[in-house]
Amino acid sequence: MDRWSGILRIPLNPNTNTFYRIGASLCLSSSSKTKTKALAVPSANAIFFNGDRVEGTGNPVIEKLSDLQNIADILVSKLGASVNAWVIDACVHNGPFAIYNDFVPNLNSRGEPKSYSPIGFPASTATVSLLSNCLQEAKNVTSRNPRESYSTGTSASSFHKPKTFILGFSKGGTVLNQLVTELGHLEANKSPVNAASIEEWAMSSIQEEPQIIPRTKESLLNSINEIHYVDVGLNTAGAYVTDSNVIQRISKRLMEQTSGSGIRFVLHGTPRQWSDSWRVWIRNEKDKLVHLLESESQKNGGKLQVCERFYFADKPPDMQMHFEIIESMDVS
Repeated sequence: MDRWSGILRIPLNPNTNTFYRIGASLCLSSSSKTKTKALAVPSANAIFFNGDRVEGTGNPVIEKLSDLQNIADILVSKLGASVNAWVIDACVHNGPFAIYNDFVPNLNSRGEPKSYSPIGFPASTATVSLLSNCLQEAKNVTSRNPRESYSTGTSASSFHKPKTFILGFSKGGTVLNQLVTELGHLEANKSPVNAASIEEWAMSSIQEEPQIIPRTKESLLNSINEIHYVDVGLNTAGAYVTDSNVIQRISKRLMEQTSGSGIRFVLHGTPRQWSDSWRVWIRNEKDKLVHLLESESQKNGGKLQVCERFYFADKPPDMQMHFEIIESMDVS
């Protein structure tokens, strides 16, 4: 499958002066009749929230794995050619510290949260807005490319709504925690899925542009299928969700749903975070989240799954392994 790739500078909304850098790798389909290419509906959207900036190390591995486009390409290589990859960098940095203030309320000057609150659903709302603006800009860029013939529309090979995979690397894990908190407070949709509703959705898809990305915060949260914590850690508490009420509410929603494949949590870690004797709360929070998820999994028939994967276990902690996990992580 052909792809369009690039790094775009995207505003959250038209009235802002702040911009996000987003590395994107998007599926294309080709038309033999018109000999044009168009953005295609993917099987899933993988949304990766980046961490703090680490500059001036002189380490080529760290520099390579700090590049947004390279991260997007790695995600596609791991998740499959039918997946769209979106790599989001925080729009505000205080020195090296990434500050996701549009996504997470109550951040300090280093981008660390005092708490996670679902009020206003800021993370899901901001994610949908950014993806929508980024998709439109990708269409604008491809339509101006003189070397290729692109259609300004969208191609759909089948009627399906893409799944969503969310990944948070290092400080980007704060956005995952906020999204998980919002997911736990989303009202459950108990409407049964039947042949009539599927046909109605299919007919509307013919008349409207196919859905490449979720268009509402509800559709985003309901489409989440996998959640990957990638060597997350903070200098304060809050690296992982430890609110039992949030996990229980997610479990309850999954049990009430009449369709869907559940949600899989995958916790990827290195000695840099999980073996840090100066920040023992990181491992303690990770262990608590795993315990909460395993307990709920036994209640909901496995609709909520969890696994943890430890990388470079035989090596002393260093900054390079913290970035190498992006390339080494097993997402199977």
